[in-house]
Amino acid sequence: MNEKKKYLFVYLKTGGGHLAPARAIFNYMNKHFEDVAEPKLIYGFEKTPRWVQYIIEDGYRMLQYTGKWFFEFLYAINKIPIIARITCLLVAPFMRKYLEDVIIKEKPDKIVIFHFFLIIPIIQILKKKKLSIPVITVVTDPFTPHTMWFLVKNQNFIVFSKDLESRVLKKKRGYEVHTFPFVIDEKFSKTLSNDEIISVKKRYEYDPAKKMLLILGGGDGIPRGEKILEELLKSKIKSEIGIVCGKNEILQKGAENLKKKYEAEQLKIYGYVDFVYELINISDVVLTKCGASTIMEILNLKKVPVVNDYIWEQEQGNVDYLIEKKLGIFEPKIKKLPEVVKNLLEDEKRYFIYKENIIRESIRNGAKEVTEFILS
Repeated sequence: MNEKKKYLFVYLKTGGGHLAPARAIFNYMNKHFEDVAEPKLIYGFEKTPRWVQYIIEDGYRMLQYTGKWFFEFLYAINKIPIIARITCLLVAPFMRKYLEDVIIKEKPDKIVIFHFFLIIPIIQILKKKKLSIPVITVVTDPFTPHTMWFLVKNQNFIVFSKDLESRVLKKKRGYEVHTFPFVIDEKFSKTLSNDEIISVKKRYEYDPAKKMLLILGGGDGIPRGEKILEELLKSKIKSEIGIVCGKNEILQKGAENLKKKYEAEQLKIYGYVDFVYELINISDVVLTKCGASTIMEILNLKKVPVVNDYIWEQEQGNVDYLIEKKLGIFEPKIKKLPEVVKNLLEDEKRYFIYKENIIRESIRNGAKEVTEFILS
């Protein structure tokens, strides 16, 4: 019997957009290729000082919710190539020793990178140790990735849009570029049947006869979630409502207070859950921010997204894609959201225009194709 090949999937936790595709490919490979492949998820900050993790990962999350303007300033200034390089070189030493130990111990047949901060230290390690291990870099932003992805020449990229492929190749820095559909967890490839939706609605105590609005914003809940929820409840929206607050305890407490204030029996409040797949399936409209993974999960399940918030430039391409293809609605003004949601839920003709556009777009999950490419 041939020995299994080892694959290291290296990621960081700056938001869920890097870990989600790494985990999706890891799970697909484990499930369908367990006889030939041994994938391992490697967290790049595993032995990094806590203060470094706090600045880069916790700081990333907090700035998105409490200091968005400052996050956007840092994002913009780090687009200047020399500043981007300095930033990456400053971060690299905090990961290098651990990553080197892992690579030497595991002796992988291939390394797959899911975060731009990992590119420089891994390339440095391979050069230092004179290792010829193939490296693939998965650019997790499908439309508008950061400059930091492209500081190193001669990379082998996986990207998730033809537009991005074209722009990367124009850089003429010796890149190989392979384009696939966006990668999400395999289960999002299958929509529930009408009978299954009714069954799941009953399981989670939703009225099968009523439309459902889901408010969803990733692991930390949707930005300005309490204000959004209050506007919706004030409008006496008739649908069932579910809100996923993630790890945001302040949002969850605020939602519970609003439920009491407006006597909103139609509202169900969740913290961090492992059944987002089921909740999206039973919803009709999903009110969300414009992170790539969340948007693609919604579209793969043929639900209509309403986007209220996005990170300038980083998620700009995701918003542009929705608007250009008429796959959903972008409404940044919270006070207008009740009217937008009501129009979608109550006007079937309007709703099905978006639904038909989503179906026509033929969006599919790239987990299978990307996994098979990595294995090739």
